Amino acid sequence: MFIGVLTLELHIHQADSLKEKRTVVNSMLDKIRARFNVSAAQIDNHDLWQRATLGIAVISNDKPTTHTVLNHVRDLAETDLRCDVASCSVEII
Repeated sequence: MFIGVLTLELHIHQADSLKEKRTVVNSMLDKIRARFNVSAAQIDNHDLWQRATLGIAVISNDKPTTHTVLNHVRDLAETDLRCDVASCSVEII
């Protein structure tokens, strides 16, 4: 069994309030969960308007599948025009 953890730090464009940030973050989290069947949550930068750190976790029986799923999640985040991926890290346990 392999557990993959992806951490994404996002810079959210045009977020002038926590409410606008929450709209973008919740939309992205819902899309990630629905499309890839992974666990996803905001894990840091709760009080900053234009920053969000997301944690995504997946469990698989082989390492290549774990990497593939996390790469697809990262690609989805990078194509969202409302934000930029400032940093990304992957850990396989």
